[in-house]
Amino acid sequence: MSEAIVNFIILIPFLIFAVILSKGKGAFLIAGYNTKTDHEKAEYDEKALCKFMGKIMYGICFSILLWGLSEVLENQLLFIIGLILFIIIVTFAIVYVNTGNRFKRKSDDV
Repeated sequence: MSEAIVNFIILIPFLIFAVILSKGKGAFLIAGYNTKTDHEKAEYDEKALCKFMGKIMYGICFSILLWGLSEVLENQLLFIIGLILFIIIVTFAIVYVNTGNRFKRKSDDV
C-alpha cells in the first residue's frame, strides 16, 4: 500500500505541471527549451509547444494513476497497461516534437 501512496504523491506535481502547461504557460518547465537562447526561443511557438506538452503530461499522469491503482487493487494488469501506455506516450512525444518542425514559427509569424 505504501507504494501506491508514493505513486499518488508523485502524481500531484505531474498533474500541476500538466495544468500549467495546458494553459500555454510554463515553458521554463520544458527541458531543452529552457536552455535555448532568447533568439532561438523566438523561433518557436511557445504556447503551442506548452499545450502539447501539457497533453503529454496528462497522459503520463494517467499512467502513474494506473500504477497506483494496480497496487491498491492488487491487479498487475493495470500496471502493465500503464507501463505500455507510458512507453507509447513518451516515444510518440519524442518523435512528434523532433520531426517536421511542428512548433517552429513560420517566417511571417516572427
